[in-house]
Amino acid sequence: MKENKKEIRMLPLTELRIADSESGSVIEGHAAVFDSWSETLGSIFPFKEIVRKGAFNESIGKDDIRALFNHDPNYVLGRNRAGTLELVEDEVGLKVRIMPPDTSWARDIQTSIRRGDITQMSIGFIVKEDKWSTDKEMDIREIKKVQLFDVSPVTFPAYTATDVGVRAMEEYNGYKAEQRSKEKAADDAAKKAKEKARLKNLQIKFKNL
Repeated sequence: MKENKKEIRMLPLTELRIADSESGSVIEGHAAVFDSWSETLGSIFPFKEIVRKGAFNESIGKDDIRALFNHDPNYVLGRNRAGTLELVEDEVGLKVRIMPPDTSWARDIQTSIRRGDITQMSIGFIVKEDKWSTDKEMDIREIKKVQLFDVSPVTFPAYTATDVGVRAMEEYNGYKAEQRSKEKAADDAAKKAKEKARLKNLQIKFKNL
């Protein structure tokens, strides 16, 4: 049985911005965009990822999710169960609305977002359902359902050298091994069929002597 591990991934997003409301400033944007390809991941064995609509719905409804800064649990910007983090799937993707605390470090983060120094988000999650396939000689991973742990404005996105990249490569290598096994089985079957046909031809030749 495959052990699920937490992943941190930078996924396509539209924008990260600060909006003003009656209760104060709000950080909002889309932490993931549906049906939008990621950058090419991996190095020796490149692949791409895509998130399908509905991937977050179940988790949003039942899980305890935080908004962190740089995935650091020491910097909690919001929490859905506290009413300071709102998450919803819309037509674009995973829409995030964070009501940050009135602390000096949270105000510093908002200043950095306003200035354009921080413009990206990533998510911490466990993949519950996915599908590997190949399209136009590019291996692809469709993410269909996840358990979401956190959404985070980040200074840098997650790269494939991090734990998440290693985890993705493990799953990718498993997919490629399965492909090779199927190809070998098909090749062995073809060889057996060819040998069987050759023996049959020899039998016919000896019979006609």
